[in-house]
Amino acid sequence: MNEAKEALRNIEQNYKLFLQQQFTFIGALQHTRENAHDMIRPVASISQVQSYMDHHCNNSTDRRILSMFLNICNDLSKLCHKLETVHSGNNITNGILERCKMLLSHSNDLSAIRAKYPHAVVNHLSCDEAKNHYGGVVSLIPIVLDCVKEWVAHAEKLPRRTLYNVSGGSAVSEKRAPQDAAARAAISQTPPSVHLEAQVSTSNKDNVQVQESVHVRKKNLNDTENHSGKLKGPWKPPGRHA
Repeated sequence: MNEAKEALRNIEQNYKLFLQQQFTFIGALQHTRENAHDMIRPVASISQVQSYMDHHCNNSTDRRILSMFLNICNDLSKLCHKLETVHSGNNITNGILERCKMLLSHSNDLSAIRAKYPHAVVNHLSCDEAKNHYGGVVSLIPIVLDCVKEWVAHAEKLPRRTLYNVSGGSAVSEKRAPQDAAARAAISQTPPSVHLEAQVSTSNKDNVQVQESVHVRKKNLNDTENHSGKLKGPWKPPGRHA
């Protein structure tokens, strides 16, 4: 999670630099649209910006700012896929990620989305630009950033046991797994001979205890009979002595 949050901070820093050059970005889109003879339809997808840069960009300044926009979108897309691997999530977090991936799809129509307060990107455009040409494309990055930060806020409230196990890809308890593994390792490392010797030792002890118990019972029986006078010696008839 910490790695994902660090990646998010880096993207935010890059976006701040891009935001300072919004007029340069709009100028680059204007130039490339003119070169493409595509002045009527709005800039409504990432693939459209990519096509403008690849085929209709005539100067380094326009290429640099268009490339910066595309790189930020690409970094956000990678971050969204990374978030899926670090947390199993729930319906809320999964829904947020799905929206982010949809917005960042190269073919997705951005013309209807608008970033709202506290974002002022749309306010920096003229009414015609905001409504008919660039309102959607300038709103994309701030909206996705808000969604990712919302995902992080929800994910941090979920139990830590829902974190994915990197090796197995399944949700496990962070505390119990190492303990279970240590116990299994201790059992597996015990030589079979030790188990056998322990079993034999236990069996011998049991046999000795049984024999001692029988001996004690026999001794008690003899003592009882001698005490009663029944077995003091061989019987001889009275009056006859050898």
